[in-house]
Amino acid sequence: MGTYYAKPGEVEREWVLIDAEDQILGRVASLAAQILKGKLKPQYTPHVDTGDFVVIVNADKIKVTGAKATDKIYYRHSGYIGSLKKETFATAMERHPERVIERAVRGMLPKNTLGRAMGKKLKVYAGPDHPHQAQNPRPIKLEA
Repeated sequence: MGTYYAKPGEVEREWVLIDAEDQILGRVASLAAQILKGKLKPQYTPHVDTGDFVVIVNADKIKVTGAKATDKIYYRHSGYIGSLKKETFATAMERHPERVIERAVRGMLPKNTLGRAMGKKLKVYAGPDHPHQAQNPRPIKLEA
C-alpha cells in the first residue's frame, strides 16, 4: 500500500452554503477556509486544491464578540507616502459587509498561488439571495 495523493484532474467539487446570520465572524471564516482547502475531505492533499466552492449568505448580519465592533481596525496602504487608510469593523460592515468575511477567510488561507486559487472559490453575498441556485449548494449548519 502506498500513500494516496489526489491529482488535480480527479478532484470532485461540490457547492456548500453557509448562512452567516447571527454567527461569529471567526468561526464562519475558519469553517469556510477548511472547506476551501479541502481539509474536511478524506482525499485531502496539501499541494493540490481539493476544496469545494463555498457560498456565504447574510454577510451583513454577522457578529463579533466583545468590543471588536469599535476596536477592530482594518488598515490598507496604497504604497504612497502618507496614504495609510483605516476603518473600524462597524464602518466596514456598513460600507461593504462582503469584504469583511472575504478578508477574514483570505487571512486563513495559504499565502501562495494555491491559496489564491482557493480564494476564488469563495462567494460572499450581503443578503439571503445568491445566483448559485443551479449548482444546488448543500447547506451547512454551524453550532450556535
